[in-house]
Amino acid sequence: MMLKPYLFGMPMDHRIAFARRCGTSYGHLRNVAYGQKPCAAELAIRVERESGGAVCCEALRPDVDWAYLRGTAPHVEQETA
Repeated sequence: MMLKPYLFGMPMDHRIAFARRCGTSYGHLRNVAYGQKPCAAELAIRVERESGGAVCCEALRPDVDWAYLRGTAPHVEQETA
């Protein structure tokens, strides 16, 4: 799910509380949802955690190799010398 429908699907007081749990302001989170501000990787992680996985990091920061960070990327065998 994208951040915008997730965020605007809750009452205003819940949005503010959600933003606080994510370590940011509601205004900044709203700007991220509308694409007016970039989402820091750290914020993407907190949003995924606080949304219970409803909004995933990949939706907020598609430029980050989350599969590698999650340990789900295929591993390349290291040659031994």
